Amino acid sequence: MSKAIVLDKEFNKTEEVAIPESFQGINPHNLYLYAKAYSSNLRANNAHTKSRGEVSGGGRKPWPQKGRGGARAGSIRSPLFVGGGVAFGPKNTKNYTQKVNKKQKRKALMFALDEKAQNGALFIVESVEVASGKTKDAAALMNKLGARDALIVKENIDEKTFLAFRNIPNAYLIEPNELNAYLAAAFRAVVIEKPVWEKIVKEG
Repeated sequence: MSKAIVLDKEFNKTEEVAIPESFQGINPHNLYLYAKAYSSNLRANNAHTKSRGEVSGGGRKPWPQKGRGGARAGSIRSPLFVGGGVAFGPKNTKNYTQKVNKKQKRKALMFALDEKAQNGALFIVESVEVASGKTKDAAALMNKLGARDALIVKENIDEKTFLAFRNIPNAYLIEPNELNAYLAAAFRAVVIEKPVWEKIVKEG
């Protein structure tokens, strides 16, 4: 059975708790679909080209139809000419948005958290707080964690804790409403405050 590691305020290990059975046995395809939709929805979709009908100029026939020994041409804005339109180019009118229903989002998050627990990388902490606001104190907590990088979920981010963690490249501090399966899967470790974890379990 998967277990989460419980930490105190100083990030010292105190005990282990079992992950609820509802988190286990979930099809990993739920996470794949959510991650695919999440990354697709981040797509900027800026690439855009003009077709021959959108490029300015080219109203006059460039040369007579017959007599010059060359191919016929109706407009210098044809894709054959430099400065002409683009045939079959990308358009920014295409919609890349993908939807994932609530139940699937939930299952994807539960699977991602269970996977972290199986790897010994899911931590439940009493509270994440750096009262000094100093980066070195936040870095000391990260060193105790022993993870390459970590997603830290804090119920309410205070200014001092935010300042302490913001310059640490391998730590990403978020509030519960920002937590999703993509982020949970992307980081090597996930640290969740106890009240937030209890809410996640209750919803599951």
